[in-house]
Amino acid sequence: MSRLTVYRDDSPDTILLDVTSPGEIAETLRPHNIRFERWAAPVTPSKDATTDEVLAAYRPYLDTLMGETGAGSADVVRINASTPNLPELRQKFLSEHTHSEDEVRFFVHGQGAFVLHIHGRIYSVLCTAGDLISVPEGIPHWFDAGPSPDVVALRVFTDTTGWIAKYTGDDIAERFPADVSPAS
Repeated sequence: MSRLTVYRDDSPDTILLDVTSPGEIAETLRPHNIRFERWAAPVTPSKDATTDEVLAAYRPYLDTLMGETGAGSADVVRINASTPNLPELRQKFLSEHTHSEDEVRFFVHGQGAFVLHIHGRIYSVLCTAGDLISVPEGIPHWFDAGPSPDVVALRVFTDTTGWIAKYTGDDIAERFPADVSPAS
């Protein structure tokens, strides 16, 4: 189940909002130009489906999204126990950073938390299978799929060099660990 939890950035124990309705999540994020929506494919490809099969299952959504945003391509990323250097990769994502391009992800399988730092607030967005999130360029954030991830996701981009992380040097991610456990 998708979940949005909002905190003050100086108080990790103070929850300002905790919602699980996709509509409420989208409405809360919209003023910050963050896109959040649910996609329903006629058939959800299996975890071991080929890249072409995954892209074909979501092609109508991708074509619409890329037409609206000007993005040029999409690919499929898999993060699981067999991912090389998984602990180091996870640690890299756990540091607050920005990108020079929107970060667009659609979760085909699994889940992960995008944690956004905006105007004195922390927005922890647990994305699950069927969720699309688009984090605008320049928004400080970090990501966690947990210590034992099993994620298949679509990545949509215009230019992959925009994905190069620019680390902020802020240790805020250590004070606000991502919660990748589903809402109860």
